[in-house]
Amino acid sequence: MKFAWFIHNQKLRDDARLEGLLCSLKDAGCSVYEAVLPEDIQAGTDALLSFGGDGTFLSAARLAVPADLPVVGVNLGRLGFLSENKPDDVVKALLDDGFSVESRELLHVDAQGIREDFWPYALNETTVMRSGASMLGVDVSVDGVPLPTYWADGILVATSSGSTAYSLSIGGPICSPDAHVLIVAPVSPHNLNVRPLVVPSTSVVRITLRSREDNAIFTMDNRTFTIPTDAVITIGAADRSLKRLRLTKANFYNALRERLHWGEDVRNSNN
Repeated sequence: MKFAWFIHNQKLRDDARLEGLLCSLKDAGCSVYEAVLPEDIQAGTDALLSFGGDGTFLSAARLAVPADLPVVGVNLGRLGFLSENKPDDVVKALLDDGFSVESRELLHVDAQGIREDFWPYALNETTVMRSGASMLGVDVSVDGVPLPTYWADGILVATSSGSTAYSLSIGGPICSPDAHVLIVAPVSPHNLNVRPLVVPSTSVVRITLRSREDNAIFTMDNRTFTIPTDAVITIGAADRSLKRLRLTKANFYNALRERLHWGEDVRNSNN
């Protein structure tokens, strides 16, 4: 088998777990090489190993998606939903076919005022945020139907994969990764009667802004841009997906318990 590997945090190069995993694969007769850019991906590669946390996984997606290559997240960081796997578990699963391939929906974003070479896809979420002290008026329509104006610090549109990321922090719902939905949620709203909205992933979300500032902050996963406040932003499901290797022992609901301490209550103890 042939594996590419990607790392973002250069300090992790000295991590013994990284070297141990690569050596184990080589000893088993596998070919491994480092990839930094999409054009580094070689023909015949079976998967891309992402070493780090979820932020690294999001960066690795830019290499994997154009090559239609599955990504396996190897957790050398802290909290991880995308990069949930321990190095030793990854080696065993890769050598014993102890995994399955799942598809994760991507967002496709069309936004004015961003440099033309930007990668228009996001796995977790995209946000539009205020750049100054004044709040934003955010006008949103779903499939052409306008929603009430949000007065807030910004607006977020997330996939089901992103439901346990920034969306969770602002009070959005947790969605199973295989749920075909988009989450539309205001960030720090100044309206007491607004709630996050869940719509089908087939929806097209259009965003315009009202602001005293000339610019706003626009993010796609872990990338940040500045856009003019008169920009029109259109968001929908992409025509491609990200392939992710899921180890057989991995389970989304168990991950919620272990990483977010879901349901942790003294009354739930078996003692």
